[in-house]
Amino acid sequence: MLTTDTYSPLDTASDAVVLRRAQESDTRALRRLADLDDGAPLAGDALLAEQDGQLRAAISLHSGRVIADPFHLTTDLVTLLRARADLLDRERLPRNRTRTLLRRAARAV
Repeated sequence: MLTTDTYSPLDTASDAVVLRRAQESDTRALRRLADLDDGAPLAGDALLAEQDGQLRAAISLHSGRVIADPFHLTTDLVTLLRARADLLDRERLPRNRTRTLLRRAARAV
């Protein structure tokens, strides 16, 4: 069981999904998730996806590498994590850089 210490069953509905940044207290749960996924633990900042209070997936905000619980359906959680990580990455880009990227994408279509 990959329970993190920041979840209370009284906080959310039983089927709720919580996306949040990893904290130091999540290190042990992230290590166990990586072991389940037969991968190395994520390095640096990460986003976590919890479902029913259990850590199910995580994404590195630096490399984009994902680890997930192979014993649960996590495809939708990983999609949510990637979308949120992408939004966070866009927020860090300067505005003029974002406009340039959007113009290039529009021309490519």
